Amino acid sequence: MQQIIGGQSDVGKLRRVAVKHARDAFGDAAAVDRQWRDLRYLARPDVTAAWAEYEHFLALLEAAGVDPLRLPPDDTVGLDSLYARDVSIVCDQGVILCNMGKPQRRTEPAAQEAAFRAAGIPIRGRITGDGTVEGGDVCWIDERTLAVGRGYRTNDAGIRQLRELVRGCVDEVVVVPLPHWRGPEDVFHLMSIVSPVDRDLFLVYAPLMPVPFREALLSRGIELVEVAEPEPGRPRPVPRLRTAHAGAVSRSAAFPRHRARRGGGARVRNAGMQRARGGAARGADGRRQSGDARPARARRRDGA
Repeated sequence: MQQIIGGQSDVGKLRRVAVKHARDAFGDAAAVDRQWRDLRYLARPDVTAAWAEYEHFLALLEAAGVDPLRLPPDDTVGLDSLYARDVSIVCDQGVILCNMGKPQRRTEPAAQEAAFRAAGIPIRGRITGDGTVEGGDVCWIDERTLAVGRGYRTNDAGIRQLRELVRGCVDEVVVVPLPHWRGPEDVFHLMSIVSPVDRDLFLVYAPLMPVPFREALLSRGIELVEVAEPEPGRPRPVPRLRTAHAGAVSRSAAFPRHRARRGGGARVRNAGMQRARGGAARGADGRRQSGDARPARARRRDGA
């Protein structure tokens, strides 16, 4: 009998995933006009383009054999509900509902819970009270190791609750202190600096990575693909990748210059990107560089 919930991995075979179509998250033009500035978007979303891009994203999932669970429109949530991952965490015991650090998103966990229960998906528990956890601060290092970023969106009380909720299905919770970056009003998650591509291959933004976390990944034999400084005015360092299975990734059309793919072995091809294991890397021109690499440009915007 196939397991209805679980898969403690960001790179394992993706069989089913909860998504929120841009059409259902954004609503009409008036809703977008009311919300986008308060949510600190860099610009008003292009609704028509977002709808078309999301249709393409769903087609990629379908082509990979993934069954999308469409989260329905809900008047209690806003534009940020597009970013479904931020609101819940999936473990082998069920879904853990987050308690959002961003005040404008506090209603989203209840909306997701209603959709999950209607779909027969078990709820493991929730982060409550003063505790806050956002899913963008959570990353599976492997099936038994969970990394959690401690920043402005995820606090100590939330991490303590999360430890209890994953007890029994996780051996280790690695807490990663996050930098101040641009302050509590801006968005900065753990996945602003790391995005798994395969079990032994992570895309990272090295300048903002805490040294102990970088060392922990390298000590586990994980190879790091580094991206460089964001473009001027683009504050999100790392594009968040969607992994249908180990090594097969998709990324937003906002990143046309970075087309990574994983072939046999541990090979990644990307314009100007570099692969680092320890202290040496090769640049886009193939020349070996000493010390930490100085890779080419990339940017990330997850908007939430």
